[in-house]
Parts: sequence; structure tokens; C-alpha cells
Amino acid sequence: MQFDRGELIFSKSKVYVHPTTSAKDNISGFIALVRPSGSTSDKDILLAWVPETLLRSEDYKSYVKVDLAADDSGPTTSEVLVSIPPITSISSYAFSIPLHRIYSVMLRPPSLGWWWGSIIIHTRTEDIIPALFFHDAESQSTILQQKMRNKKFTPFAADGDLFWGGDQFMKYLRKYAVVEKSTFEQRLYLINPDPDDLLSFSPPNAHIEKTNDLSKIIKDARWNILERFARVTRFSRRAASDVFGNSPPAVRAILNVPEVKQLGDDFDSARVYLAKWAMTISEEAERNRTKIIWTDTGDHINSLVGDFEILSVDNRVERRNEVSREEWRALFDHSGRLCVTVSEVKERVFHGGLAANIRSEAWLFFLGVYPWDSSQIERQVIMASKRDEYYRLKRQWWDDIERQKNDPVWKDQRNRIEKDVHRTDRNIPLFAGEDTPHPDADSPFASVGTNVHLEQLKDMLITYNEYNKTLGYVQGMSDLLSPIYAVIQDDAVAFWAFTGFMNRMERNFLRDQSGMHRQLLALDNLVQLMDPRLYTHLEKADSTNFFFVFRMLLVWFKREFDWDDVLRLWEVLWTDYLSSQFVLFIALALLDKHKDVIIDHLEHFDEVLKYMNELSKTIDLEDTLTRAEVLFYRFQRTVEAIDRKNKEPLSSPKWTTSTSSLATAAANGRVNTTGPPGGPDKTLPLKPEAGRVIISDVLRELLSKEIIVVKDTIPMDGYET
Repeated sequence: MQFDRGELIFSKSKVYVHPTTSAKDNISGFIALVRPSGSTSDKDILLAWVPETLLRSEDYKSYVKVDLAADDSGPTTSEVLVSIPPITSISSYAFSIPLHRIYSVMLRPPSLGWWWGSIIIHTRTEDIIPALFFHDAESQSTILQQKMRNKKFTPFAADGDLFWGGDQFMKYLRKYAVVEKSTFEQRLYLINPDPDDLLSFSPPNAHIEKTNDLSKIIKDARWNILERFARVTRFSRRAASDVFGNSPPAVRAILNVPEVKQLGDDFDSARVYLAKWAMTISEEAERNRTKIIWTDTGDHINSLVGDFEILSVDNRVERRNEVSREEWRALFDHSGRLCVTVSEVKERVFHGGLAANIRSEAWLFFLGVYPWDSSQIERQVIMASKRDEYYRLKRQWWDDIERQKNDPVWKDQRNRIEKDVHRTDRNIPLFAGEDTPHPDADSPFASVGTNVHLEQLKDMLITYNEYNKTLGYVQGMSDLLSPIYAVIQDDAVAFWAFTGFMNRMERNFLRDQSGMHRQLLALDNLVQLMDPRLYTHLEKADSTNFFFVFRMLLVWFKREFDWDDVLRLWEVLWTDYLSSQFVLFIALALLDKHKDVIIDHLEHFDEVLKYMNELSKTIDLEDTLTRAEVLFYRFQRTVEAIDRKNKEPLSSPKWTTSTSSLATAAANGRVNTTGPPGGPDKTLPLKPEAGRVIISDVLRELLSKEIIVVKDTIPMDGYET
């Protein structure tokens, strides 16, 4: 077969694409510069990334040869010919783009918090380019370069940072293209820029002044220039169906909205880019602060509650050390019965969480497996009974071979469960790897294999499918089970802990979505009450359906926090210490932290959605918990103030002046009718009735510690209760 050939002028090994968050899915390859045969201009040189598995044997040797031969002096003198890399490949992520089509390159050097340096390539057309990660510890050429620099006592690159593979790539890129560094974003490099690009990103005599004034940084005039990003560039966007293809059916109507379809998951839109940068600056300035400074929530709230310092409630907001095994044991007497009040235990866990070595026992109390007033002997009897019950339930389907082979409904549920299990938390060591032959030859994973913990998850979810026949299995449940099983590591015990968790979470998975609908409605009302300025902006951005927190609430921020933080967050929420719906105040805390950036930089639904989604794995849990608690107390005081004023005579001048703006806002009724479908109905949190302002029912529910339990009443198709 005849292949087109080109001259390989640069190659760098062990440059990866990370398709998912799981390290096992990483794809190793080469980043390269290839001059096609017969080209007469450097602008025709191809910037390419090719996975190792896609290279023929002789090409692979050539890539390695050029990689190892390159040094700081420049490219090798001998010509090395290779096959022209593929223009694009959906399955392998390979690409090759001529330099004249590249708009910019964003560099992210390795740092203490980010082990791999990476680059993002932006093109002048609608190309989808994956981010590339330089695994320098695996690249022999980078290791050799670092050793050479260390011998010269110059281990740093030109910009003062430690040398990494991206530095060598940029050095070669400069030989064949004009590369201009942006004045306003130090990691952004324009490739062959035209005058308009230079004016927008590197205006003559521009410089950045250091200042301690955060508001000046955020409001500085340079933002006006950076906002031209949206006008002078075109970033690639990918249809949201690729990202959310497995979303619950009731959500798909929203996913068909044009704004969501255009949402890019590889590259930032201009405004999202600006918003993320603004938040980075803001967080840097706040890093050393120990108190939450309350921002203005509107004169009408102050008129109700009265002016007060946030310190008036801050003395109740204190994060503490986790509950150790010794402290937990001291809570029980010689018979194993609790010797303090349940409220005291919940308060302690709410403010500190639990040590890892006590969770497998303590969680069983919070999830209703053990009664709080039980003794050690009583708990042993309960567990023996629970074990017998679990294995009885499991045998109902395990021993029914005829059903497993011939029942299409059962087989469909099993296949859905297995598919979800095999993509749940595979980056966690307990669930990583396939070291066991699959027990089912007909399984789609039969050729891949499995491991004992994945099989346990699958069996527990199938058993729950039998246990709760009205609800059955719904996507997302595997995310709720895996942390419980990972902590307990006993299938029978973990199953009953999971059923206790699902008792409160079932409303999230109802087929009519009424449970999620009511929570989104409560958040809608909460934001209206606590931050009308933010709510007004979300209305303008067509974002008051609050779909951007749907995933967060559905699985209790499982995708937003790191694994250990998820365990801590869940046990805090299970206490119901302040409210059984404290999860909504976690969502409110995120909005409160990011509201200035959202208001200043995000104007459309897709931008808000993308920005909130990309907070995943970047959120500080302790800060969020503290902020959420302060918000709860603020909310509680606001409701109490409104209730007090509702008891005053209608003719009271104090009532008339203090609530006039509230009543007017409520009477006018801010109702969004143009946003994407699928959001909550707009029920005002502050409804005028007979001259008084009344807090809505969904807001009053937030003050209750009683767990809200809503069960599906219609059996699954093919199942009988």
C-alpha cells in the first residue's frame, strides 16, 4: 500500500490524551511536527498527535529516533521520513493540523497541585482537539534534557519555571511559526497572529500592575479587552449529547436545547474562560482569609433582618477535627449503648466528620441499620437477621436460572446495572483492574474480565432491583452504592446501609422527576430570597431552571468532590443536624462563592452550565461547609424576621417601610418563560397575601430535620409488587 510521506522535524514521546478521569483509559502517543512532501511554506507544516498503537513499526522507530536526537541546539540535520499522520480520528483521538489553521496554544506547566504539564490547541475552525498531557517522568528525551540542564546548574526554562516537555515543543514551534505571548494571559500564545489578534491580546506598551485591591483586579479595564475573545476567536464546541448521552430520560428535553447542544466539553468558550480566570484571581486573594465576609444580599433583606455583622453568627460556625476511634468508643457505655444524646453525636459529626477507621460502624447508625438506642448485643442480633434477609433476597434471582435466561425485563435491568458498575469509580484501587475471569460468558464484559468488588456491586444492585420493585434500578444508583461498599466491604451489611440511604434518595430517581423538581424549586426560591441580585442575573441568562445543579443534587455532589471529600460530605449530610435538606445549602454556598464571577462574565445558559460543571474536583470542602452553615443561619434569621413582621398590625409604619420592596418584588413576580424547558415551575418564595409577605412551603421545609421520604407507587414494567 502506498503512503504519503513527510519529513519528521520534531517528536516528543509519552504525550497522553486523558479521555476520562480514570488513569487506565489514558492513551500514550507522540506530539510531532511533520513537513509534507512538496510543501513550500512553513505554514503547511503539520502539528500532529499520534497514539503509539497507530504507528507502523518503521514509523515508530523514526519517531523515537527523532525524539531522542533532538536537543536545545535545534532539529536533527538528517532527514527522517514518516507516513503523514491522520487528519482526525474519532476512535483514536489522533489529529494533524497545518500551522496556518492554529490560532493559539494554552500552556499549563506542571505544578505541585498538577503533576502533568499540558497544552490546549485552539484552531481557527471548528476542530475538536483533545488536551495533551506531557508525562515527563516517562519520556526518555525529557529526562535526558533535564539531566543535561542539571549538569549545567540550569534546570529552569526561559520563563523561570522548571523545564518540562512543553518547553521543548514551544522551542521547536517558534522555529516555524510566529509565536506571540499574550500580555494579559501569561500562558496563552498566539500562533501567526494578525494585527487584530495582537491588538486584543498584546497591545503596545501594555503591562499588568500588581495590586492588593481585589475589586480593582476583577474590575480592571483589561477585562474589556479580554472580552473581545468572543469576537476574535472561534472555539470548538461539541454537542452535549456526547457528554450527557446517558442522562435520565426526563432530562433529555433540556439536552435538546440548542444552547446545550453547542456546549463544548474540550475547549472553553470565551466567557467561560474569562470567568474561570477571574475566579482564580479571586481565590488567590482570599486564600489566607479565615472568615467568610458576607456580601450584600439586597437592601430589602437588610431592612427585614436589620444590619448586623456576619461575626454575630460566625461564633456558631466552627469546623473541628474528625471524630477519632477513641472518641467514638467513649460515646457508648459498657453495654454498647449510647450514653450521650443523639443530637450531641450529630452535632459533633456535622462539624468534624468521622475518622476513616470508624466509618464502617458509625455509618450504620446514620443510615438506619442500627437504632441509636440499641446495645451491642441487640446490634449483633439485628445484623444476623439482616444478613439472612439479604441472602434470601439474593437467592430469589440467583437461583432462578430460567428467569435469568428468558426474562427480557430482568436481563435488560441486569445489563444496565453491569454497564454502570463497570464505569463507576474505576480510578479507586478497590474497583480498578480486571483480574478475574467474568462468570457470565454472554456478558459484554466477558472478554475484558472483572474483579470481585465489581461483581459484589453488581449483585447488590440486582438484589435492590428485586427488593424495591416499584423503583428498580435507575442510573446513578451505582454512584451512591460504591462509597458505602468501599467503606464497609461486606456485601450484606453494605446492602442494608445502601437501602437506608436510598430511603431518602429515592425521590431523586422517581420516573416523573417530581422529587428533583421540588428540590430545584426550593433552590429557585432560596436564591430569590437570599440573593435577588444573582437571581435576576440568572433570569437574564435563561438559567433559572437551575439545571446546572441537577447532577450535583441527584447524586449528592459525588462528581464534584474528590473521593475522600465525598465520604466526609455525605456523613455530614446524613446527620440532618440543621436541616434534612442541607444539601441545598451546599449548592447555595457554591453559587454564593462564584456569584460575582457568574454575574460579571457569564451571560448565557450554556456558559453557566459549563462553568458550574467544570468546578468538579476543584471545590474546597471545608470552605463550602462553613459557608453553607453561615447561609443556613442567615436564612433562618430572615424567615424569623419575616414571620415576626407578619404578626405586626398591617397599619404599622415599620411594616410598611420595611417590606414594601419585598412585597413589590413578590407582586411583580419574576417568572422566566424564555429559558430552556424542564426547569421548576416558578412559585415565588415571598407571596403577598392580605398585605403580608408569606414564605413558601418549599422554603419552610428547609428548616425541618425530618427526612423527606417519597416512594414511587407504580411498579416497573414487567414487575409485580
